[in-house]
Amino acid sequence: MNRRNLLKGAAGLGGAALAGGVAGPALAQNSRASTLRFVPQANLSALDPIWTTATVTSNHGYYIFDTLFAVDANNRVQPQMAEGHEVADGGRLWRFRLREGLKFHDGTPVRSADCIASVKRWASRDPFGQLITGITEEWKVVDDRNFELRLNRPFPALLEALGKAEANVPFIMPERLAKTDGATAITEMVGSGPYRFVASEFNSGSRAVYTKFDGYVPRHEAPSAAAGAKIAHFQRIEWHIITDPSTAAAALLAGEIDWWERPLADLQPMLAQSRDVRREILDKAGRMALARLNCLQPPFDNVKLRQAVLKSVVQEDYMRAAQGDDQSTWNTMRSLYPQRTPYYVDQADLMPGSVDACKAALKEAGYAGQKLVIINPTDFPDIGPLGQVTADALRRAGMNVELAESDWGTVIQRRNSREPVEKGGWSMFHTTGGSNLYGSPATSPLLRGQGEKGWFGWWKSDRAEALTQEWLYASDADAQRRVALELGRHALEEAGTLPLGQFTVRTAFRKDLTGFVEGSSPFPWGVQRS
Repeated sequence: MNRRNLLKGAAGLGGAALAGGVAGPALAQNSRASTLRFVPQANLSALDPIWTTATVTSNHGYYIFDTLFAVDANNRVQPQMAEGHEVADGGRLWRFRLREGLKFHDGTPVRSADCIASVKRWASRDPFGQLITGITEEWKVVDDRNFELRLNRPFPALLEALGKAEANVPFIMPERLAKTDGATAITEMVGSGPYRFVASEFNSGSRAVYTKFDGYVPRHEAPSAAAGAKIAHFQRIEWHIITDPSTAAAALLAGEIDWWERPLADLQPMLAQSRDVRREILDKAGRMALARLNCLQPPFDNVKLRQAVLKSVVQEDYMRAAQGDDQSTWNTMRSLYPQRTPYYVDQADLMPGSVDACKAALKEAGYAGQKLVIINPTDFPDIGPLGQVTADALRRAGMNVELAESDWGTVIQRRNSREPVEKGGWSMFHTTGGSNLYGSPATSPLLRGQGEKGWFGWWKSDRAEALTQEWLYASDADAQRRVALELGRHALEEAGTLPLGQFTVRTAFRKDLTGFVEGSSPFPWGVQRS
């Protein structure tokens, strides 16, 4: 998916409306004042934000679900569904109390049992949650609004885990749904958040619809990132899946859509010229681009081959391919900790950015032409070009590369496979994630060496797991920093993940929209039409 191909036809936009457009019977039944029309970053192919780490699914989850705790704009954890908490027995006993009057979209009250089941399901999928599971003695329902967690040792980062802002987010759902095995995707979307999911109008690849939940009980505090009051000002929000950037730009300029989450970089100057469109960076921390290697199967079960590939990475090539030539929107970051996070240190010696160095390392490692398969989306402008750059670089280094291109939904399904490439498996995929997610050993799946219990790619390292534990229980900030730097370098040396750069996106919306809440997700609350 080449950026030049995506731009074909862009020169002729001129603000012209879509032929057929997004306006249809649904919009005819809803006034413009009460309906928000949104174009997400990618197709919503998976609904369950616990089953998948796809960012678009987490964003969808924020409409429907709420969390016990949440991170505010200052990266501080605040109570959300929780009214409060107490800590006893030297940090081994945690008591939680729910706010009064919380209820799910099906009309049932939110109970302690729902929260416990939801956190358990989340913890079965999330690396941070698995740390809690490993030291849990008992979850206990005290009554419908009060519950307890007893640990076999203190866990100082518990609230950070329960307030985790990015995938997987510990969303709360009814117990009957939360009892579903985490490896099985649920399709019934029932939460207690500000919007209901309208299942009857969902059409993957075309549209998702959400309507205001009148029974939502907001907090009294002002909204701040994922924390505070989540006030729904629109009766209806429609997600329109428009994967062609030129078409999305035309729709925004014509007023047929209201908000485009991630405009293509090369279309930003044109959008900036419109008097009817505003652009803003809502996620100031930005996102990290990366390639994830399959460490279970050949050829990348061989660490020497992974290290050879790491040497080929020229981050400027990736950023220009996916984000354009405006260097104010992206930066390099030869580290698994993004820039502007506490533990970032440039690891230039591990990433010389040389195809020749890669070629020499491949020869030394005994590479014998084994095929590698890069699964890559054709409908995701932030990600598709990354895979193309990798394929080109590794072919020039002498590797046997198959670029298996498909839609993003197929990529996130196929990356579940642990089979060899001859049986439909994969060797590498590319993605992006929030910088804050990857900025801490507690939350970053890239630093965990859990093997088959970990994130896709299944890198295994007992040393990484030991360092994670050491970081969690370090005696002071200096000790934490020392361990974090050792962990970050070890994970980069092992090359289960290739860092490709860091970028920010100017989201674009009609100028009559106000009230946007900054954060890692395009939050729907607060937004209203002036």
